[in-house]
Amino acid sequence: MTPTPSDIWGPLFAAVQERGLFPDSKTFADAVPRRPVAAILEDWARARAGTDDAALRAFVLANFILPEDHATAAPADALPLADHITALWPSLTREPDRPDAGGSLLPLTRRHVVPGGRFRELYYWDSYFTMLGLARSGRQDLVEDMIAIFGDLLTRYGHIPNGTRSYYLSRSHPPVFYLMAALSQDKSEAARRQRLGWMRVEHDFWMAGEDMLAAPGEHRRVVRLADGALLNRYWDDRAAPRDESWREDVELARATPGRDSQELWRDLRAAAESGWDFSSRWLGDRATLATIRTTRLLPTDLNALLYGLEHAIAAESEALGDAAAAHAFTKRAADRAAAFDRHLWNGTAGCYADYDLDRNACDDLVTAALGFVLFTRIAPPERTLAIANALRRLLRPGGLVTTEACTFQQWDSPNGWAPLQWVAVAGLRAYGQTDLADTIAQHWLRMIDRFYRETGQLLEKYDVERGTAGGGGEYGTEIGFGWTNGVTLELLQR
Repeated sequence: MTPTPSDIWGPLFAAVQERGLFPDSKTFADAVPRRPVAAILEDWARARAGTDDAALRAFVLANFILPEDHATAAPADALPLADHITALWPSLTREPDRPDAGGSLLPLTRRHVVPGGRFRELYYWDSYFTMLGLARSGRQDLVEDMIAIFGDLLTRYGHIPNGTRSYYLSRSHPPVFYLMAALSQDKSEAARRQRLGWMRVEHDFWMAGEDMLAAPGEHRRVVRLADGALLNRYWDDRAAPRDESWREDVELARATPGRDSQELWRDLRAAAESGWDFSSRWLGDRATLATIRTTRLLPTDLNALLYGLEHAIAAESEALGDAAAAHAFTKRAADRAAAFDRHLWNGTAGCYADYDLDRNACDDLVTAALGFVLFTRIAPPERTLAIANALRRLLRPGGLVTTEACTFQQWDSPNGWAPLQWVAVAGLRAYGQTDLADTIAQHWLRMIDRFYRETGQLLEKYDVERGTAGGGGEYGTEIGFGWTNGVTLELLQR
């Protein structure tokens, strides 16, 4: 396994992070050593006894190059919103990454678009929504480059990591590569077979261990229920503090003495794999981060996306003449859809929701993850109206709120996120619910346009109740911002 900064720097890393030497724990995780690792560690071993914060800071500054947040350069002149977004792409585009020895950055061989701010590297599920806007901006060259990058990551690591840092390699992100692949304009048979192969690799990653599971049983990201149904959960292959949030994770474990620390840290990491870090949907008491239990839930969005992946593999296998694979994956998709409908439908709440493995029952929380059920078309048509009515409960003046709970976590009320707007709008349209789809899109675009005219900025997340910057979570609201730009441009063009 590729070592992470906490592996490489050991006690030095822990000292820097736990003393809060930098306001953002990600800063030191992204630092690059100025000298060979062994030499720095040898000097630290001699100097660390009795080192106070000032001396530790001096040691770090002398031995490491700290990262800088790249400001997203706005165009000099005020432009219409769509033109502004198109003009932002160059400031978010990065050349191929060639990592320094001892640093956490993974090598990338092509140009790519990053989210912005503290998110200096490429992120998995973020990129699909960014790529929607790149395609609309006539930047198909970048779309093809990024598809190739993610395919190369699948070849090298057997999965696409959360982001292109060594400390993200133990987990992935919502599996949207098949959606990226569909954006390619290279329709040659060789390119299609290559993309299909990559999709198969991703499916193998999520289903690893399925053959060894008796009913009921669990292994990493796969769960076999008592009736034999196979469904998936979010996971992380490490059970330790996150390098990029080390201090926060260590402090939370210390403040929760009655809970196994490794279990806590794995559930935090699994929530990071979900992209929803963090949300009441993962919290046992719906309010407190110490009660997080992500790995005990079978999520709607993950299983809907895996259905979409299986359906895409079946369709492309058939088109390329592999009847056996087409049959196998058609059956996989059908089996998942049946299990999904059987276990994740909450008839009382009138919606699909995450399945609780400890209660052997479906949750009753209405969240914007419900949009994925329509987006991937896993829902039977007779459920459409009930799902639309549930989503309508989340509608606010600026679009869909993420959940109805206000917990001060960033994936809860009052925040709304661009990808969840797009997924809901596209899903509702696919099932003929165009009025609600158009209403969500109009609410979102009005808010984005108003905020842009007032500030000249687009943000990572928004308070969709007040039409202002979103809040909560472990870091401030970032300006940029890749997926907001992409989704907004896609909705404007449609």
